[in-house]
Amino acid sequence: MSKTPDPNSTDASGSKSTKEEATIKVPSKDPKKKDDKKDEDLSEEDLALKQQLELYVERAQDADPGLQKVALESMRQKIRTSTSSMTSVPKPLKFLRPHYGTLKGYYEKMPDSDLKKLMADILSVLALTMSAEGERESLKYRLVGSQGEIGSWGHEYVRNLAGEISQEYVKRQSEEASIDDLMELVQQIVAFHMKHNAEPEAVDLLMEVEDLDLLVEHVDNTNYKRTCSYLTSSAKYLPGPDDMLVLDIAYTIYMKFEEYPSALVTALYLDNTQYVKQVFTSCDDLLRKKQFCYILARHGQTFELDEEMCAEDEEREGLQEIINNTKLSEGYLTLARDIEVMEAKTPDDIYKPHLLDGRASAGASVDSARQNLASTFVNAFVNAGFGQDKLMTVPSEVSSGGASTSWLFKNKEHGKASAAASLGMILLWDVDSGLAQIDKYFHSTDTHVIAGALLGVGIVNCGIKNECDPALALLAEYIDKEDPSIRIGAIMGLGLAYAGSQNEQIRSKLTPILGDSKVSLDVLAFTAISLGLVYVGSCNEEIAQAIIFALMERSESELGEPFARLLPLGLGLLYLGKQESVEATAEVSKTFNEKIRKHCDMTLLSCAYAGTGNVLKVQHFLGQCAQHFEKGETFQGPAVLGIAMVAMAEELGLEMAIRSLEHLLQYGEQNIRRAVPLALALLCISNPKVNVMDTLSRLSHDSDSEVAMAAIISLGLIGAGTNNARIAGMLRNLSSYYYKEANLLFCVRIAQGLVHLGKGLLTLSPYHSEHFLLSPTALAGLVTLLHACLDMKAIILGKYHYILYFLTLAMQPRMLLTVDENLKPLSVPVRVGQAVDVVGQAGRPKTITGFQTHSTPVLLAAGDRAELATEKYIPLSPILEGFVILKENPDYRDDQ
Repeated sequence: MSKTPDPNSTDASGSKSTKEEATIKVPSKDPKKKDDKKDEDLSEEDLALKQQLELYVERAQDADPGLQKVALESMRQKIRTSTSSMTSVPKPLKFLRPHYGTLKGYYEKMPDSDLKKLMADILSVLALTMSAEGERESLKYRLVGSQGEIGSWGHEYVRNLAGEISQEYVKRQSEEASIDDLMELVQQIVAFHMKHNAEPEAVDLLMEVEDLDLLVEHVDNTNYKRTCSYLTSSAKYLPGPDDMLVLDIAYTIYMKFEEYPSALVTALYLDNTQYVKQVFTSCDDLLRKKQFCYILARHGQTFELDEEMCAEDEEREGLQEIINNTKLSEGYLTLARDIEVMEAKTPDDIYKPHLLDGRASAGASVDSARQNLASTFVNAFVNAGFGQDKLMTVPSEVSSGGASTSWLFKNKEHGKASAAASLGMILLWDVDSGLAQIDKYFHSTDTHVIAGALLGVGIVNCGIKNECDPALALLAEYIDKEDPSIRIGAIMGLGLAYAGSQNEQIRSKLTPILGDSKVSLDVLAFTAISLGLVYVGSCNEEIAQAIIFALMERSESELGEPFARLLPLGLGLLYLGKQESVEATAEVSKTFNEKIRKHCDMTLLSCAYAGTGNVLKVQHFLGQCAQHFEKGETFQGPAVLGIAMVAMAEELGLEMAIRSLEHLLQYGEQNIRRAVPLALALLCISNPKVNVMDTLSRLSHDSDSEVAMAAIISLGLIGAGTNNARIAGMLRNLSSYYYKEANLLFCVRIAQGLVHLGKGLLTLSPYHSEHFLLSPTALAGLVTLLHACLDMKAIILGKYHYILYFLTLAMQPRMLLTVDENLKPLSVPVRVGQAVDVVGQAGRPKTITGFQTHSTPVLLAAGDRAELATEKYIPLSPILEGFVILKENPDYRDDQ
């Protein structure tokens, strides 16, 4: 093989010494003989380019500065103008690779001058493909180079630099060295990224160098939405306190561009009342304020407007009414009329006994009080909020002797309490007519009926606030009655009616009960839960103290009771989603009796990190579940629920949690297997995923009846309010399979009622605003029920079945109702389809897929998103869910 012609020999103008230096050094970099072959394969222009570049390399080391300058300029020109495809390195970089070492060596010898800086620039670019891993040479040469326009070398170069900066930053932080020069470079890179639609990369770089505040000055009208959507969606993957910091920046940006609804949603996520006030004070458009109020009402936030937020008294009252949710019932019934489901349904319409073979219907007469109790719940769930049904609200003239009272008395003892309370569920959110209809039960002589009426008052007021506090006025006098069932009715009623309100009067009325050592354990448990609900996520010290003392005072035998385990839950609810704030209380709980110590620890942690997606906590809970004990330990139940509570925050963690729970089913002890279905239910609440449905269907035939019962209830919860035909079919088959087992049949009935919740118009999902916000009261209601389900036999199948009514806290219409400027329903065409995650995607991708066009009001299933199909109106909220105010688009021209 002939030796490759030495390009240097074609031109003898370079001085002799440099020739030798070049020829010696080139082979040292690439001594392989393959080089000979390569040149033969190159096309003529490539060969010419290669030779030209080698000439430049030689000239760049010339003694004459003028020649050097020309060579470097030409080299720079070649590199800049070269284009590269996705798969190949640009040609100039490829041909200059062998000379990287040569140039580097020569650079070290150069005297300081502009030429040296020019050389540094070129080396910085060459380092892009040449530099060894972790050397960060590209950055090194950039910092000593001529600091020209950074983008001129292309995106790939800028990206590579950003990566090296973050490594260098970490190193300098540990050595406590100065980072000013780095930050200057960061400024340039961020500006470049923001100009070129690479907002996510700018955000990532700033997160690495812990200086997100820089972002605010670089966003503009064109890119702030994309920037903020990336910030808010990345917050779920960041460890605290970074997650809150990122959302703070998003809030600041939204406020800067007057994107108030999004700013409000971010403020609610941060749970920052100051920010919420700021949104109200910054915006002076009354219509927009009304939309804010709808968002607050949907979140279940108790919020008092003051003069500053709205100066006009009349306007302020109107806004406060929206926040108080007084219009919810009206909107829900508008939806029901539009979809034509006002007709009341009976439990038999749900059970569909005619579809089953003979044996099941024959078994229906067994244990009839238990069956009637089940029908009471089914009737309440199905007709929830419709104000009419065929069992409880039938006017007494219609049939002789009054049907409504007669259904009440078809229930035995404590069953009557649930029956009376079910009236509250049927008249849900309609306070005036609800209280009027429940009133008749207060005159009863039966303590259970009175207890049910008290609970009914709480249910009717659930989520609705009222200036004159009717619930408090009615229930307060019954709190200290002798009879425990009446006390529980009143206490639970207050918990439901004032959840999240942090009402001082209730605290002063209920806290003394915790300190009373004569009170029975069940009353104590309901008191702790109600206080936890009213002060959910408030970290209230006094209540926490009171519950802790109550736990310390009880005897060891009492702490083994199922109800004792609800006390730590009341404590946990005070810290719901508040992360580190729970640590002091968790330390105290380590001093409790060992019977309840671990249980309390798990419950507190799971509540504090609920909805945060904190990976470390999920691992911690999995670790707790991996332990095997001789006798069943109760603390593993809350740990399994904890996995679901923490991981429900985002889609990825949720899928992983479902897989982990599958493993627990295979390897876990019995007490863990009982909790797994409930954890699955929480992960997919009102969102029946097929894989989870199949798992639960398999478990519903489990040999352990507790596991089967939990699985059946969970089937109801994942299908809650969806009318899912597949689940309905499964439950019908189960009802004939378990027709002889009263307890299991009772669970099947409850599940059937849940699937048809509100005739398919309601959801139990605590998430709203496109799965971004988590309503604390809704989650608290769900978690309370799931904790109670950890011991089905003692609580729900015992005489405390009314714990099921805690679900009221999570019940919300899954609707989009558009209203005009006078808040009257307005029908417009909307497209409803599966939501697509478009965060960080280029251009303007479609946000929904597989859509259908309907007229509002419409139902939204889990994972659905709606967008207006007309340009005639502008929605005042970017998220089309719940009540959305539309204003007419002034630029709209009708084509006709």
